[in-house]
Amino acid sequence: MTGSGPARTGPVPATRPAPWDYAAPWGARGYVTDLGGPVHWIEFSPGADGQAPKAPKAPKAPKAPKTQNDAADEPPIVFVHGLGGSHLNWCLLGPHLAAGRRVVALDLRGFGLTPGLRVNSTVRANTRLVDRFINEVIGTPVILVGNSMGGMISILETAAHPDAVNGLVLIDPALPLPPQKPDWQVFGQFLLYGTPGLGGLVVAKAISSVSPEAAVQRLIELCFADPSRADPQMVKAEVALATRRQTATPAQASARARVFLAAARSLLRVLGRLQSYHAMMAGIDVPVLLIGGDADRLVPVAAVRQAGVRNPHWETLILAGVGHTPQLEVPETVVVAIRDWLATTGTNHAAVDRA
Repeated sequence: MTGSGPARTGPVPATRPAPWDYAAPWGARGYVTDLGGPVHWIEFSPGADGQAPKAPKAPKAPKAPKTQNDAADEPPIVFVHGLGGSHLNWCLLGPHLAAGRRVVALDLRGFGLTPGLRVNSTVRANTRLVDRFINEVIGTPVILVGNSMGGMISILETAAHPDAVNGLVLIDPALPLPPQKPDWQVFGQFLLYGTPGLGGLVVAKAISSVSPEAAVQRLIELCFADPSRADPQMVKAEVALATRRQTATPAQASARARVFLAAARSLLRVLGRLQSYHAMMAGIDVPVLLIGGDADRLVPVAAVRQAGVRNPHWETLILAGVGHTPQLEVPETVVVAIRDWLATTGTNHAAVDRA
C-alpha cells in the first residue's frame, strides 16, 4: 500500500519535546508543536512495548525502528481521539502499526495535554486543527483513524480536504441514530449537555468533585462492554493524566466544563444536520474501514450497520461483545483488522490540489 496525493507543504512549525511521558510505557515520545497555540502529540516506535498482538492471528514481525523522515514508505497514520479522550486512547495500537510508517496521535484542543478554549474546542475547530496538523507536521496524505467524536472529525476532514487523506478507519464514530429505544442513561447525559446553564453547573461540579480514579472508572464502565478487560497499565496512565488535569478552583472547573460542553454541543449540531452529514459520508471516495462494537451504548450497533448499508463501498466489521472503545477493550483484534485492511486496500485516490 503506497501513498498517493501531493505532499502538503506549509510553514514548518516550532516543535519541542514534551515534558510529559504518560505514553512512555508504550514506546511513544511526546512533542509540543505551535499550531496557533501549543498542541501535544506523540509518535510511536514499532513494537517498542515489546508485546506482540495476541490471537486471532499471528502478527507480522516488526521491522527495525525508523526515524520520522525514514518511515515514509507507507502513508502515515494519525489517530484522533473522542470526546473526553486523549493520546492515551491509542497506546495499545500504536506500536503494533508503526513498522514501515509514521504513527502519531494528537490531543485535540481542550483535551489531553492540549489547552483549549470554548471557541476553539468545537468539532469544526478541531477539524481545522487536524488539517493543519496533517499539513504542517506530517506534510503528506495520511490514514486517519478516529474513534467517536474523532471519527466524526475524521469524516469532516476527509470530506473537506480529500487531498489530505488516503484512507479512513472509523471506530464507533459519532453517527446519526436510527429510530429505536435509546440507552436512557446516555440519552439523559447528552440531554443535560445541551441544557443551557444547568449543563455547565453539573459538568463543572463533576469535574471538581470526582476523583481521578473514579472518573476513569466511570469512563471504563460507560465505554467497555466488559470493564475487566481494561489494561491495568493503561488505567494507571489514565489516572495519572486525569490527576494532572484535575482543577484546583471552581473557576477552573467551570472553564473546563465550558470547553467540554462546547465540543459535546457542536457534535450534536453536526448530527442534527442529518442530510448534510449523510452526504459527506457518501461523498468520501477513499477506502474506509468501519468498526463497531455490538455492545456500544453511545453509538448503537444499529447506527453502525445503517452507515455500512448506506455506504456499501465501505468495509464494515462488527465486533461481538465489545463496547464504544474497541481499541482499548480488544486492542489485539483491532490491530489485526487494521493490518489486514491496510494490506489489502489500495489508495489510488485521485487527490485534488487545494485552490
